[in-house]
Amino acid sequence: MQYRPLFQELELVDGPGNVTLQETDQNLFRSLLLNNTPLMDVRAPVEYARGAFPCAANLPLLEDVERQRIGTCYKQEGQDAAIALGHRLVQGEIRQARIERWQAWLAAHPDAWLYCFRGGLRSAIVQQWLAEAGTPCPRVPGGYKAMRQFLVETIEQASHTRPLLVIAGATGCAKTHLLRRLPEGVDLEGHARHRGSAFGALLDGQPSQIDFENALAIDLLRQEHRPGGRLVLEDESHAIGSLSVPFVLYTAMKAAPIALIEEPLDVRADTILNDYIRSNLADFERADPERAFSQFGQYLLGSLDRITRRLGGERHVELRRLMEEALATQERTGDTEAHRCWITRLLQEYYDPMYRHQLAKRLDRVVFRGNGRQFLAWAAETQDCLTA
Repeated sequence: MQYRPLFQELELVDGPGNVTLQETDQNLFRSLLLNNTPLMDVRAPVEYARGAFPCAANLPLLEDVERQRIGTCYKQEGQDAAIALGHRLVQGEIRQARIERWQAWLAAHPDAWLYCFRGGLRSAIVQQWLAEAGTPCPRVPGGYKAMRQFLVETIEQASHTRPLLVIAGATGCAKTHLLRRLPEGVDLEGHARHRGSAFGALLDGQPSQIDFENALAIDLLRQEHRPGGRLVLEDESHAIGSLSVPFVLYTAMKAAPIALIEEPLDVRADTILNDYIRSNLADFERADPERAFSQFGQYLLGSLDRITRRLGGERHVELRRLMEEALATQERTGDTEAHRCWITRLLQEYYDPMYRHQLAKRLDRVVFRGNGRQFLAWAAETQDCLTA
């Protein structure tokens, strides 16, 4: 086993600048990603956690501790000592156990491909060991880095070449629900696993920034079968929870035409009640039935507390009192209607003024104005006809 080049690959984990992707490689990457082809990621777990592809499973050649020990040894004792350590760490029963683990996974995923960071020595070694064990597996050319670059370029190209339409509207206008009914819809909040507000955190947490971008890029790839067609996105700030919309896409969204959804206050309160109270409580109940209501209450109160400074002290105290009363009523009777009081006041006194201020700067971009039902009819009529 050639540990010298293997170690060199590990040291340059960030690698040099971008490479020029060949058309054949781009076609392969597109096929692998759109067909949900299983991918065996042989990088260390710490690398995988920073970002991977939706269909990838981490089955590393070197575990984090081994990778770290090789790096430390190299810095303290030099290259030859690091090579010798690498030889001791991956041999005999350890090597055999890893081969058997790879084989078991490949038996369940016979159409899989494997990759390391740059399609270099780690994936070549794994491929060679598997071939010697009678389990051949193709290797992704250029590895993670090349396919990641392909996805970054996909976002850039779509941002520059596809006409965009942004769905805007006051909080509670069911913009996300409308977006998901459109074939050309791209759900940024869905990919970010966050509803994009102080109350927007979901129980399963958010992906890494890279995983968010990779999933978004694959969604954009799926839209390529509609040549020249527009992409419809929900109006978002640059940040969705802890994640950021890619700058090139966010810039394009800020210049795109706007479809403005307008719904009465009672309809908007219904949407918030369904999405943030009933639906969220159901999520907590599925995750932990015994502590669901307590955790749900902590989520609501904590979300409100995060905007204390923006609300102002007196308003925050009053809204918190109404929320606590609604939670007490819900726990006692199961009725969620008491939440409507604080929801309505929060919309009127906090979200609506902020929304009106932001909208005033963008009225010249509005190309549609109406309720959700009217918007869906308009969107069907104008599909693939609107240019940015």
